[in-house]
Amino acid sequence: MGELRHGRTCVFNINYHIVWSTKHRRKVLNTDIEKRLKEILIDVGKQKGFEIAEIEVGMKDHVHVFVSAIPKISISYIAKMMKGISGRLLLKEFPEISKELWNGELWNPSYYVETIGSISEEAIKEYIQNQEKE
Repeated sequence: MGELRHGRTCVFNINYHIVWSTKHRRKVLNTDIEKRLKEILIDVGKQKGFEIAEIEVGMKDHVHVFVSAIPKISISYIAKMMKGISGRLLLKEFPEISKELWNGELWNPSYYVETIGSISEEAIKEYIQNQEKE
């Protein structure tokens, strides 16, 4: 992460910090579930073409993921794949989770995302503002 990557027609460094929570912020992500969640998310990234650098569960009810992706993969696709596949597999492998939730849904439908780069927003604005005009 942080190094430039090369595609067929572009050079890029695209990183995201994504956060989502369990449905109704239920504290169901115990140590065993957290371990399996991390394995699932890493596998999903490999299968779907994005790289996961860090994963951490907070307070047993939300997940932080640091992801790097090529430009043609949208953030909505990344979030959909991570949440959808992990939710389905975790509910199947740990049926006791369902007792804490309604309607068989592990994750809240929304998520938070921010882009992460190697240069600050202020530095980019300053660079653009200081371009020479011919």
